[in-house]
Amino acid sequence: MMHIAVIGAGRWGPNIINNLEAGSRSLVRYVVDKDEQRLSEIQKRFPAVIAIADPKIAFDDPEIDAVVIATPTSTHYELVTQALNSGKHVFVEKPLTHSVDTSKKISTLAKEVDRIVMVGHVFVYNSASRKVRELVQQGALGRIYYLSMVRTNLGPIRVDVDAAWDLAAHDISMANFWLDALPLSVSAAAGTFINDGVADVVFANIRYPNDILVSIHASWLNPAKARDITVVGEKKMLTFDDVDLETPIRIFDKQVKERAESPEMIGTFESFRTSVHEGEMTTPFVEKTQPLRNECDHFIDCLENGAICESDPTAGINVVRVLEAISMSAQAGREVAIGDV
Repeated sequence: MMHIAVIGAGRWGPNIINNLEAGSRSLVRYVVDKDEQRLSEIQKRFPAVIAIADPKIAFDDPEIDAVVIATPTSTHYELVTQALNSGKHVFVEKPLTHSVDTSKKISTLAKEVDRIVMVGHVFVYNSASRKVRELVQQGALGRIYYLSMVRTNLGPIRVDVDAAWDLAAHDISMANFWLDALPLSVSAAAGTFINDGVADVVFANIRYPNDILVSIHASWLNPAKARDITVVGEKKMLTFDDVDLETPIRIFDKQVKERAESPEMIGTFESFRTSVHEGEMTTPFVEKTQPLRNECDHFIDCLENGAICESDPTAGINVVRVLEAISMSAQAGREVAIGDV
């Protein structure tokens, strides 16, 4: 039985507590938060936990094996560092930290103290997302041309990070995971409308190796919630809608056929029909699991069995590297090479 402390009892923290408590391999002993009202609500919902305001109490407890950090991004570096120096394993919500520099320092420290650090890139543990990776890696869609990723809603509006660091972090983690690659460059534009210095909407074009283009639209100022992703390949096309629980993935047997056309046919409807192939739409089987439960189970597997962490500090650094490039590009109004970050 792994004994765990959860730091952060906000919107996401209780979900993590619930999933860790649901299994038989972990027990949440402490919940830490500075907000007394939140602690009171947690105590009512999980009466067995010890609700405290000072994380040092949990760090100093020798019976605590690991710490989960679900606090604002600006606090991640300090809290993760304290946890590692206290000999605890760490599960920290995305993004790893607010900069590449501090993320690298955490990676180095984790190796020095021989402790696991896992970043909460929950879509790495989403069954549908893993199915997309399988299809891409197997070449089922042929050569990948581009990905279009839209993640919007009306709120919640944050002030600690902007829409890219909050929302696009998910899509970047998926693109890196599916393509098994790190981007080459980023060109971004952002709009700041509600709070000074905090972008509410971000548009980013990201170039990956093999001429793959990834377009991301992240916003918390849209009237409707959208989680729409399109993957366009040379042979087939795919859509992934995380909101659709029944058929999150749809594969379209559609492609533009390569063929020489006579001059008199170019631009005609007949030319269009003969150059485009449209086949059936299929919906592959996707196991219905809870991504956060999968993520929590994987963390315990890493602690108990030495399983290779699928969202380790390297994966976390790679996402932060792209996020920094988005911020730099939006401010400078130019394309930014990932190597410059």
